[in-house]
Amino acid sequence: MTGKRILLIISGGIAAYKSLELIRLLNREGVKVRAVMTDSAKSFVTPLSVGVLTKDRVFGDMLDATEEAEIGHIQLSRDADLIVVCPATANIMAKAAAGIADDLATTLLLATDKRVLFVPAMNVRMWAHPATQRNLQRLHDDGARIMRPDTGGMACGEWGEGRLPKPPEIAERIRGELAKSEGARPLPGGERPLTGRRALVTAGPTHEPIDPVRYIANRSSGRQGFAIAEALAGLGADVTLVAGPVTLPAPPNVTRIDVQTAREMHAAVEAALPADIAVMVAAVADYRAEAAAQKVKKKDGGMSSLALTENPDILAALGAHSRRPELLIGFAAETEKIVEHAQAKLARKGCDWIIANDVSGDVMGGGDNRVHLISADGVEDWPDMSKEDVARRLAGRIAERFS
Repeated sequence: MTGKRILLIISGGIAAYKSLELIRLLNREGVKVRAVMTDSAKSFVTPLSVGVLTKDRVFGDMLDATEEAEIGHIQLSRDADLIVVCPATANIMAKAAAGIADDLATTLLLATDKRVLFVPAMNVRMWAHPATQRNLQRLHDDGARIMRPDTGGMACGEWGEGRLPKPPEIAERIRGELAKSEGARPLPGGERPLTGRRALVTAGPTHEPIDPVRYIANRSSGRQGFAIAEALAGLGADVTLVAGPVTLPAPPNVTRIDVQTAREMHAAVEAALPADIAVMVAAVADYRAEAAAQKVKKKDGGMSSLALTENPDILAALGAHSRRPELLIGFAAETEKIVEHAQAKLARKGCDWIIANDVSGDVMGGGDNRVHLISADGVEDWPDMSKEDVARRLAGRIAERFS
């Protein structure tokens, strides 16, 4: 990222102090950071601290004659390769969604033609509120990128989704956004047949909490889904990858959204629509437990049985969605009657293709895969190959479908 320029907008929340660590990480990678602070942000971190790390003046006053004479709010945004709002409070996202420009930060967001990444941080109830979710959808529809917050304990004492992601994870997302702003890596010969197409990929497992330390999960590594996301980006698609809890690095030129639970993945998939292509690779947990607020003790007998509730069927919901992708592809991980079960799933889920694979061996976590592409036209049996080769072959078939 050496030589790249970030305009960092710091809004007022307790997580604002983490912006200092983010600036330090970006500096280490050769990124030039300029900072804008809202008035409320200055209650949590001082402009002096931010200025020392950015080695630049900190901007904040919309009506400062010197600032406007030297650079101006329009030029400030135009000089950046990417605008990052971190932390992004519910307030600043609501203003941006509504087009309100009542201070320097919101005016910059309204005046820019550059890619904008929001990194939300707020109370769990504020995050889940319908107004916030409407604003997120509006920002997404307007072209903004949104990094999903983490789940965990909060400064207010509550537990849930809304924590600011760790600064190294934010820096990794910024790296991906900067790469996408330059366009996906072309294939040899410059072929990028999916340019202009939007693709949505899910990958990895979901973790369904039982209590603060235990969860229900499966063995999915996410490798196949990540490889497919990278292959589609290589063909020019604008790819959003909704990833369950895995340790894989984000593929280049891909917008990554991290989630934990099936319901979070469902919400992220909804927020990523519309899309031309959806490849639903994630191994989503079919059921969830009612999570206990405290660790369940064995002596209480609380672990002898779990009451389970069925999770949303993300693939079936997409198949029946009013904004259904033009090409909807599901994955069927089976241990027996691989093709037969996948053919039944094709009809039941309302998708166009099903990729069936036998997971009775070490496929979940392994490097190779053997799959069958099942559609209304019949069954294609593919040979054993690496997951990366499966991804490239599938991306090629998708490109053929759209050509």
